[in-house]
Amino acid sequence: MSTARERILEATEELLATKDALAISTRAICDRAKVGMPEIYRQFGDKQGLLTAVADIGFARFLAEKRRNPLTDDPVADLRTAWDSHVAFALRNPYLYRLMFTPTGDAKPQAIKEAQAILLTAVERCRDAGRLRMTPELAGQSILSANVGVCMMALSFPELFGSADISRAVRDAVIGKVTGDEREDARIGTATLLAQALVGTLTGTAPVSGDALDHLTRSLRPAAAPPEA
Repeated sequence: MSTARERILEATEELLATKDALAISTRAICDRAKVGMPEIYRQFGDKQGLLTAVADIGFARFLAEKRRNPLTDDPVADLRTAWDSHVAFALRNPYLYRLMFTPTGDAKPQAIKEAQAILLTAVERCRDAGRLRMTPELAGQSILSANVGVCMMALSFPELFGSADISRAVRDAVIGKVTGDEREDARIGTATLLAQALVGTLTGTAPVSGDALDHLTRSLRPAAAPPEA
């Protein structure tokens, strides 16, 4: 038989499948879990403590998927696969993903460190193969920042940033930059600017106007095929 703690966690996860964490009331959680309101405070301290626990569960699933990513003889290609699996997880779990990567309050999910460690290992494979232009630590931080930025913008503004072409362009720009694997693609420079703009806008360090972001986004879309004669 499930414990009160397990029922509360399960109820919160179920509610997160359809709405943002801020829109979920403790009353709704308690009703779904069939517990009294004080039980949340007994088990988690407060609602924020509960949300942090749920974010940690989300990270456990996220990291389990990361560990299942196949390894090949090409560590740079494996980085691209890892990027794509990250985006796929975000699109399948939009509200949980936001909770995981935009925590509020003092309590932060500790599993972000493990996510960094898994990425660092992947980047070190590139270094060992002679395909890294910077320190593994900086490369990993750059890739994760851009990956999260692309996901958050795709979830928040799907009409502008939801295209898979944008994710691939930023992916190739960032990974190409850190590994020296830039491809001859006219969109790479624009994708690099977009990656920087996404991070700056999300962190508030260098916000970019909506018009500028829209212009960068449209520049990354494939050109329309000419009409047939």
